[in-house]
Amino acid sequence: MQLQSVAVKRASGAFALIDSLKRHGVKHIFGYPGGAILPIYDELYRAEAAGGIHHILVRHEQGAAHAADGYARATGEVGVCFATSGPGATNLVTGIATAHMDSIPLVVVTGQVARAAIGSDAFQETDIWGITLPIVKHSYVVRDPRDMARITAEAFYIASSGRPGPVLIDVPKDVALEEFDYVPVDPSSVKLAGYRPTVRGNPRQVVQALKLIRESRQPLLYIGGGAIAAGAHREVRELAERFQIPVTTTLMGKGSFEETHPLALGMLGMHGTAYANFAVTECDLLIAVGARFDDRVTGKLDEFASRAKVIHIDIDPAEVGKNRAPQVPIVGDVRQVLTDLLQRSTEDGDSRYSTQTQAWLERINRWREDYPLVVPQYPGSLAPQEVIVELSRQAPAAYYTTDVGQHQMWSAQFLKNGPRRWISSAGLGTMGFGLPAAMGAKVALPDEQVICISGDASFQMNLQELATLAQYGINVKTVILNNGWQGMVRQWQEAFYGERYSSSNMEVGMPDFVKLADAFGIKGMVIHSREELQDAIAEMLAHNGPVLVEARVKRDENCYPMVAPGKSNAQMIGLPERDKLGKAAELIYCNSCGAKNISTNNFCPECGTKL
Repeated sequence: MQLQSVAVKRASGAFALIDSLKRHGVKHIFGYPGGAILPIYDELYRAEAAGGIHHILVRHEQGAAHAADGYARATGEVGVCFATSGPGATNLVTGIATAHMDSIPLVVVTGQVARAAIGSDAFQETDIWGITLPIVKHSYVVRDPRDMARITAEAFYIASSGRPGPVLIDVPKDVALEEFDYVPVDPSSVKLAGYRPTVRGNPRQVVQALKLIRESRQPLLYIGGGAIAAGAHREVRELAERFQIPVTTTLMGKGSFEETHPLALGMLGMHGTAYANFAVTECDLLIAVGARFDDRVTGKLDEFASRAKVIHIDIDPAEVGKNRAPQVPIVGDVRQVLTDLLQRSTEDGDSRYSTQTQAWLERINRWREDYPLVVPQYPGSLAPQEVIVELSRQAPAAYYTTDVGQHQMWSAQFLKNGPRRWISSAGLGTMGFGLPAAMGAKVALPDEQVICISGDASFQMNLQELATLAQYGINVKTVILNNGWQGMVRQWQEAFYGERYSSSNMEVGMPDFVKLADAFGIKGMVIHSREELQDAIAEMLAHNGPVLVEARVKRDENCYPMVAPGKSNAQMIGLPERDKLGKAAELIYCNSCGAKNISTNNFCPECGTKL
């Protein structure tokens, strides 16, 4: 593994770490110094002076982890963050868990007390290796500086190969200081016994999957974050177009399929489109690509695609069959599996554009017409959806990050994103993610527009990172949809807790966001009305520097459609009025709730009863 042609150099463990990071192409590190990691920062100081690597000083270690996460999601490369021992390391935990849940490649370096002090409850000692075991893909404590280069190379390989994820390297202070005969390690030379992710799918399973696709008349492609990680966007599109299969995506899969394409159904699940949820309920074949059958997608699991055969393609064998047993399981890199499937289809002479799903697509299009996503307009108040639609109109190609809550779901519904241009905490649902993630994305891609959409509650979780934007002039635009509430909490309290709004109102103590921005030396703006919206967004985008915009939106707007907890995806509440329904030639009435239904419905969309 070692590069024997390179001259041996007397160097410290800290030098070996920084040099190894540079050899892995690391250009940006997000972090915050402290006592145990000072030897590493001292070496970083020299490396920055020499050029080629740059450290971004965040204002809280959680911000470092989220920034590295945003960097990785925007680029597909491994994000890197630093923190010291004890509280510095524990402040990274939420960011590590966020990356772990969403399969994002990070290398996380923490300082640690000296080897002799480990286990003695020394000042700022915490067993970060043990604390993070459930939320990392792998972790190391470096006991010998001679292992530093090897461990770093292994960490990058593990983080980025197979199903990506975070890897922790914990470095005792004396290991960073100790000198030894340093020989670099070639990043391409890593070979780990027992760790060989399966890349090629089983050929017999690929053939069986193709057989089911050909036989299906109501197929549905269900695309998750694995398609983003694998860069399988072209393959997904080719498969969809060849067999004319409609496509729905998860929150993590958003952007994996062109969202303006006629076959695109948008997001499915709890706040998905009605037509995506009806399609998954009625399909006869569900092709899951890099998706994990998450509870926010499936609703009541035993009624999720209950009539469908399932093909499940995923690189992680632990995910295949975990929540839903497939008829055809295929373990492998989803891009490679889809490439093999398409190649087999070409060899077998499948026509370029199949017509076998024509009736199915016509049926879905009727659902689109009857149950569209609606942008409301209220007299005297600005709807949050209006803000998102205006952002999408003026900045259609931007990289968008979000925090978590109603604004996240509205953004998922109304933004039309390209690959990697949607950056949001899906699995963990981390408030405070949006601003530092946007910071990381903008550092990685300085020539791209990066916009953070946040809520007034989420934004206050990590607002201190405005200082980082100010220090480095990171040109991130942040739009706060301010309704004075923890919006999604309020919506659930209204719907399921008898309108008992316990600790969800944020008005008392809320800062003046314009003054807050000004305090950090950042341009602040406020939008009060619909009439101001277009010009304000244009002004924000034109400004050469970070901007914080507060949009004061309707206070009690709810996010619909919504699948209530414990209900099937067909049992959505808050569907729009269907003017065409009363004019339909053939109507049937639900025996359970009496709602009108078009004759092609098999389930009542109001109550979910089988018709």
